[in-house]
Amino acid sequence: MTWDVLWPLLWQATLETLWMVLPSALIAQILGTALGAVLTLTRPGGLRPQAVVYRGLDAVVNVGRSLPFIILLVLLIPLTRLITGTSIGSTAATVPLTMAAIPFVARLVDGALRDVPGGVVEAARAMGASTAQTVFKVLLPEARPALVHGFTVMLVSLIGYSAMAGAIGGGGLGDVAIRYGYQRFETGVMIATVLALLVLVQAVQWLGDRIATHTDHR
Repeated sequence: MTWDVLWPLLWQATLETLWMVLPSALIAQILGTALGAVLTLTRPGGLRPQAVVYRGLDAVVNVGRSLPFIILLVLLIPLTRLITGTSIGSTAATVPLTMAAIPFVARLVDGALRDVPGGVVEAARAMGASTAQTVFKVLLPEARPALVHGFTVMLVSLIGYSAMAGAIGGGGLGDVAIRYGYQRFETGVMIATVLALLVLVQAVQWLGDRIATHTDHR
């Protein structure tokens, strides 16, 4: 394959990868943050301890994190078809990517919120802050650098997952690597795809580190 053909192919595949990853990451961050906050609030010693709720959600998160993504892709085919009308393509891949990322984000958010110094929370409660005010005005702002780091880690993980989605027709760089690099024995295409993924991951990591540093005012 000549470079004149490869470059447009890689560019289109990179756009497809971003189309899969970015919406999935945003939706997963919103839902995962909410789930992580509930875990923090309802755990023993939390602001609103609820043993039954906590154990149920904790079990769901653990199960979601333990499922290999390639298996989750297959399990969610009926749900993917219901939501998007198809089980192949970049848009369809956003469904399993989102579902895989939500429990991952929830666990990261739970850890970040629990690392907020207890004295800060106690001071807010002593001044009459409600549970919602404590979460949105104390816990989340204090945990912002850790949350940004967690979002960056999740983005990098989703880029890797999106490459696996190419195995079942998800499109993106993983699809190019499999169809052209592996099945057609195009070593140059495989190397170019790997380099594109490395550049994408490094760019995301660099940007995430810069934002996390900027938001850390300690």
